[in-house]
Amino acid sequence: MSVAPVESIPPLSSDLFYDIFRRLDGATLASAACTCAALCSISKEESLWENVCSSMWPSTSREDVKSLISSVGGFRKFYADCFPLIVNKEVVEYQQNNYLEYLDNWTEAEYYGDMNESESISPSDFVSIVDIRFKGKPICSKVLWGIPNANGYDGWFYNCPFGIDILTYADRDDNNDGVVNLSVADGLPPITSLERERKDGKLWRELREGLQLSWIIVNRKIKQAANLASWSPLGGQRHWPTDKDFVIRFGSVLPAKDILPCQVVECILIMKFRVVHTEEDGVQTTLKLTELSMQLEDMEGAHVNGRNSLHILKEALSSRRSKNYGEVLESCHMYSKVQNELKEEKMRNESRLDRLCILSGIAAFMTFWYCVL
Repeated sequence: MSVAPVESIPPLSSDLFYDIFRRLDGATLASAACTCAALCSISKEESLWENVCSSMWPSTSREDVKSLISSVGGFRKFYADCFPLIVNKEVVEYQQNNYLEYLDNWTEAEYYGDMNESESISPSDFVSIVDIRFKGKPICSKVLWGIPNANGYDGWFYNCPFGIDILTYADRDDNNDGVVNLSVADGLPPITSLERERKDGKLWRELREGLQLSWIIVNRKIKQAANLASWSPLGGQRHWPTDKDFVIRFGSVLPAKDILPCQVVECILIMKFRVVHTEEDGVQTTLKLTELSMQLEDMEGAHVNGRNSLHILKEALSSRRSKNYGEVLESCHMYSKVQNELKEEKMRNESRLDRLCILSGIAAFMTFWYCVL
């Protein structure tokens, strides 16, 4: 059987390839770079990755953030560091008994850290780059340089619970004074009343399914970055602490080996919205972002202090990551499972101790009256 001759396809110019590549997302661009040496060379162009980063994280379009990214290795490295999410397999290796014994062996100085060691990690070296999307549309971008309230000389920051409220301290947009609203125009379903929402939960479902959070931490000194968020919510609570509030929780599991006895901690990112208008007010349904914060908690639910938090954040920048979102979720769910098991065991131990105290009291009471009589 004869084969019809096929005319050779003329080679495409590098400019045309560049024009095609600048329309790709990061994952597709990285895949194209693996096909041949020519495409690999073109894909190393920093402007391509700058375009990818600005599309994924709008806050990276700021001039000061561009300078920061360039100083820590460029946009290509930044994407490689921050697109995969942190996954911690050490959670499954956690053993409760070992943890409790290890905790008893730690001195107060070892648990709370050494001030001289912490001085090498400066709070001013950290930069937070935060972006929120709702149904794929960017609704908020914030940048926080340094860690607030960490410059005092009285040791308050190092010994108190660590926390960042980015809405309070981040650079504000001059157009809206930092206020972030979500409305029907952004894709929210209209709600006639809070009473109706409490019954059908339609607004709550839209928030859980539509919100995405990216919280990138950059250390300017060691030139490393990592995304501490889980992209999609891990949980939340509606109508709490008031009927108008919706709390959505994101986060990740961070390594704390040789920093805390529990070896791993949970990075909790809280996003809170409040209903400011419903359809019964005569205007479209509107929510206001009232809180966007970070805190670190250990296995027992205790807040990690500022000194240890700096070490944990630094350790997280070099921790294992994965592009498999299912693997990330599994890590977070495993942490919650182990944490719940620890709480249940602690409650059982306390119950046993209570019963022992009661029996001891009864025995002492009977012994007393036996001796008297």
